[in-house]
Amino acid sequence: MSMASVSLLLFAAAAATPIPSPQPIAQPPQASESTPIIVAFGDEGTRMTVPVTIADSGPYRFIVDTGAQRTVISRQLAATLGLPPGRNVRLIAMADSVNVGTVIIPSISLGDIGGKKIEAPMLEGTHLGAPGMLGIDTLQNHAVAIDFDRQEMAVTRSNKRRPKSFGSPDEIVVRAKSLFGQLVVTDAYYGNTRVRVIVDTGSAVTMGNPALQRKVSRRAKPMTPISMMSVTGTYLNADYTQISRVSLGDIVMSDIPVAFADALPFRRFGLVDQPALLLGMDTLKLFRRVRIDFANREIRFQLPRDAMRAVPGGSSVTR
Repeated sequence: MSMASVSLLLFAAAAATPIPSPQPIAQPPQASESTPIIVAFGDEGTRMTVPVTIADSGPYRFIVDTGAQRTVISRQLAATLGLPPGRNVRLIAMADSVNVGTVIIPSISLGDIGGKKIEAPMLEGTHLGAPGMLGIDTLQNHAVAIDFDRQEMAVTRSNKRRPKSFGSPDEIVVRAKSLFGQLVVTDAYYGNTRVRVIVDTGSAVTMGNPALQRKVSRRAKPMTPISMMSVTGTYLNADYTQISRVSLGDIVMSDIPVAFADALPFRRFGLVDQPALLLGMDTLKLFRRVRIDFANREIRFQLPRDAMRAVPGGSSVTR
């Protein structure tokens, strides 16, 4: 089984489809904290994009990846724009670490959000499946809201405020800690075992580390060997199964699909001995809406209207 979408530490892959020379799209609306940029995402919910402007060129549709620490650009778009070269850097990917060149992006923005100068690693567009991906280096002061009912995603500015532990009646607010700029939920459990959870919109597949696999192996359904390809073109072998019950704050998720692998990001985050999950789109789509607020270190989950939704494979969510 080959799965072409896999999360990375510094970037995450979408479907690896060939891309022609990148072309600008129509200009998006301007955005503020109260007026978000709203865009539709793919039918399968595995590729969510926003219109990104680079200097005075574009916009181009970049995938938003909350599991990635750095923004990455395709070599094809960098060449089209004639961006100046930067340093060579070493990137830690899901399956390997690689040396890649970078380019200097003089200004990258979403509507009127941003205008930030960054040094972006370059990767092949055929592996990325898009002109580029936005990592948390460009999302630190923003909130990303994914509406699965409407098949839309909104990106807004987010200002720090006093913590709120409540939401609407059908919404659960989960607090998170920051680790290398990444939001890590610690109030999560498999049975009595605490699990560290990172919400990863760039991955179609929820990933678990070997420490969690050892905990679930006796009670999990039979595991199926699969192979997943990352944006570097390297394959990662994993064991794919469903795990019976994971709680996230007041939320209970049942029979969720997980691919277990000794992936390098878990080591980078210091999550080798502690059970951990990278929560991908296959699990996130159980909810009506998910809002990830980097500035306030919180994640809001809006439950299904009937407080439980079944999907193919039997997964469900309730409180």
